[in-house]
Amino acid sequence: MAKSAPSAGSLAQALRQHGPAYLATHALSTPQAKAWRAIVACRTGALGGQQLACEACGHSHWQYHSCRNRHCPTCGSRAKDAWLQGRLGDVLNVPYAHLVFTLPHSLNSLYAMHPRWVIDTLFACTAQTLLEFASNPRWMGAAGGVPAFSLVLHTWTQDLRQHVHLHAVMACGVLGKQVGKEVDEKGVWHTPVRKPDFLFPVQALSRVFRGKFMTALAQAHASGQLPRDPQGDQAGWCQRQRQLYRHDWVVYAKTPLGGSAAVLAYLSRYTHRTAIGNERIRKVSANEVVFTVRADDHGGKRRVRLGGAEFVRRFLLHVLPTGIKRIRHYGVLASACKAHKLAAARQALQMPCANRQATESAQAFMARVAAIDVAVCPCCKRGRLRVVATLAGVQRLPMPGAEPVATTKPRSRGPP
Repeated sequence: MAKSAPSAGSLAQALRQHGPAYLATHALSTPQAKAWRAIVACRTGALGGQQLACEACGHSHWQYHSCRNRHCPTCGSRAKDAWLQGRLGDVLNVPYAHLVFTLPHSLNSLYAMHPRWVIDTLFACTAQTLLEFASNPRWMGAAGGVPAFSLVLHTWTQDLRQHVHLHAVMACGVLGKQVGKEVDEKGVWHTPVRKPDFLFPVQALSRVFRGKFMTALAQAHASGQLPRDPQGDQAGWCQRQRQLYRHDWVVYAKTPLGGSAAVLAYLSRYTHRTAIGNERIRKVSANEVVFTVRADDHGGKRRVRLGGAEFVRRFLLHVLPTGIKRIRHYGVLASACKAHKLAAARQALQMPCANRQATESAQAFMARVAAIDVAVCPCCKRGRLRVVATLAGVQRLPMPGAEPVATTKPRSRGPP
């Protein structure tokens, strides 16, 4: 028995159903077309797969390959799990804080034309702001301290509108050198001056962040780096500048996080999240897409109805340019110095060194005692599954708006 195509409540089905109407009036960028083809083909015969059969009861089903595109909600959870496994040894035994840096919506038109510049500048200005505050003895009690934080890019609201912002997960404290008769080159961990779980005042962060971004924007405008800026003319530029300076930019800190387990659980909700997951899509009809959004801070949900073409348009707003890194690490976690500085931070906190082999063994143990054995037949629960046929994927996926059809016939590998 073959696995069926994605259900009606999926992003792939929404693209199939409403893609032609959207494409009739819109053109796709290369990254959008690539993501579209991958999402529609994910877990279908277009990408190939294997037929698995039970040795005991004869049950069989097809298992199709995944697309592994970072915008695909079906593949996001697997990528998230793999990423989190690599972060197990990076979490320090200190409180963590979550901060959010948001760009004003008046920059959305600039983002639409120059997304790469806006994203890279947002990362750079946010990182410079946090590094500057962390090295100030007024907040950390040590000049030139090195913080440990990661930044994660999101571009959406719950109802898929444009909302470009960065989530920052930062350890409360910095790695600095011990000052005394002898300098300890291995370093010492300095905790925040005000409270162990308080980093910086958000009003001060907001003003410095805005100043850095506005300086970078003015320099880019003067040097001609933004030729397609919709507000690049003199009148539009001056109007937008007034809007950007009229209010403080939104920077806020969420409730401090707990220990390493809480930090990893919190990170898992932000790192590889896509603009919308299949679990939120409740209905894909001939005219509209119905999906849920967060209604309050207590877990309440409400439903939003969008016309099919409008849903597709909003989703495509969040397809990133090729090569953009959504997750970036700084300070102690920066790749150039992570091996040395992370070990120094762990030693300063009197934490045992991370043993990669022991971590993998623990993960293997948990998988053995808690996870589902995927080789057991889902029908009889006794027999073992083995591959009896393979299906090669198509050499070239169809253009967006066309149904992905696998043209290669299964190749038998013997009886079950």
